[in-house]
Amino acid sequence: MTRRIIIFDTTLRDGEQSPGVALNAQEKLEIARQLARLGVDVIEAGFPITSPGDFEAVKLVSKKVKGSTIAALARTNAEDIDAAWDAIRCAESPRIHTFIASSPIHMKHKLGMEPAEVLERAVWAVKRARSYVSDVEFSCEDASRSEPEFMYRLLQAVIEAGATTINVPDTVGYATPEEHGEMIAGIVKNVPNIDRAVISVHCHNDLGLAVANSLAAIMNGAGQVEVAVNGIGERAGNASLEEIVMALYTRPHFYEASTRINYSEIYRTSRMVSSLTGMPVQPNKAIVGKNAFSHESGIHQDGVLKNRSTYEIMNPQLIGIFKDNIVLGKLSGRHAFRDRLQQLGYDLTEEEIEKGFKRFKILADRKGEITTEDLEALITQEIRTIPEKYNLDYLHFFSGNRVVPTATVGLTVGEDTFEEASVGDGPVDAAFRAIDKITNLGVVMNEYSLKATTAGKDALGEVTIKAECDGRNYIGRGVSTDVVEASVKAYIDVSNKVAYEKERGK
Repeated sequence: MTRRIIIFDTTLRDGEQSPGVALNAQEKLEIARQLARLGVDVIEAGFPITSPGDFEAVKLVSKKVKGSTIAALARTNAEDIDAAWDAIRCAESPRIHTFIASSPIHMKHKLGMEPAEVLERAVWAVKRARSYVSDVEFSCEDASRSEPEFMYRLLQAVIEAGATTINVPDTVGYATPEEHGEMIAGIVKNVPNIDRAVISVHCHNDLGLAVANSLAAIMNGAGQVEVAVNGIGERAGNASLEEIVMALYTRPHFYEASTRINYSEIYRTSRMVSSLTGMPVQPNKAIVGKNAFSHESGIHQDGVLKNRSTYEIMNPQLIGIFKDNIVLGKLSGRHAFRDRLQQLGYDLTEEEIEKGFKRFKILADRKGEITTEDLEALITQEIRTIPEKYNLDYLHFFSGNRVVPTATVGLTVGEDTFEEASVGDGPVDAAFRAIDKITNLGVVMNEYSLKATTAGKDALGEVTIKAECDGRNYIGRGVSTDVVEASVKAYIDVSNKVAYEKERGK
């Protein structure tokens, strides 16, 4: 009999803890809406107590996103649990997720608590969370290094207190599939009231075993698996949503488990998360990597041409990869533009469509033909979700191997245009220095990356910048057929985000 596995996505919480990732509230909302379209059962929107910004982001997601349970993380204290409830109280289906460590090493060195104190605190926290919501998840952090007998008593007690889901994380990625499967089997056998709660697993990828451990847990009775898009997260990341979902889909008779995921949204979700977090997907990444459905070997190519199933166990179209070569051009109108966006699954306002159409026309004049990949890059990178204080009016630069690179930048701020010029190590550096003179925000760039989003001499260059200002991290993105212009757009994107946060007083 096939069981339905609950997909709990933690991209917005654990995923955002990836080094260098910083999402603002609107970006979190955009990803959350896409996760709901994807069919994720539970979206862990964040950890509200950690900052006012995270609280507001969780609250925004709770108000705006329907069709998925919205969860907020909380430690086992009143302030955390109360903040979690305040953030998710508007959700269609709210969940409080509270946790405390249960391994000897964590209890002794991190908590400074005895096992009896941990058990008492956990029960108290679940009861407090249950006073707000009927859906409470409890996690015993570092479960894979916990003593089984203590963990059984702890889980029994929190279920008795009202926990509806119990999560046993492999917090440091220490377990092997055999061990993890045995741990779940042990819980099923030794926790008397386990039938009153869903068993969940949250596996980290420190040894590259997060997906294997999660699947082993499902085989032994886990009913929920906690994942992140593209496997992002702390250190080496979390179990990959797309890999687990497609493993269950591809091997139904082996796992006898399924999900409610809308497979055709997988690839677009992956692209969106990669773009907004600034974390590129490695080419050989399973399911969503650029090379996942590529065949270079002559033998493989011959087999695929005769029958795709010879070397492909999944149809790329199933997960939303379409190589349809449908193009739009400079003569295409708004109707065709809007229709194509709808086909690609974008749900934009009229204002966003109008803004995107104007930029599409500018790009079409440069390239002639706009492919699906061009359009996805344009919409993902150019349609901003926060007010734009600074807009690029013009850019001039002069560079060469025997001259000092110089750039002149004109930015519009409201009705006014401000111009500055500067020199630098190259045209990009010179342009950034000119922008700094205009904005005077104190932005410090930490990381710069450039990649081509499409093929050919007229390919779009996609620039991602990671920067810091006043102790806060920002990610900026820009696209253009001119890599200097793409770089400038990305830096202006960062500047707009910094200005937006400064004006909000956060």
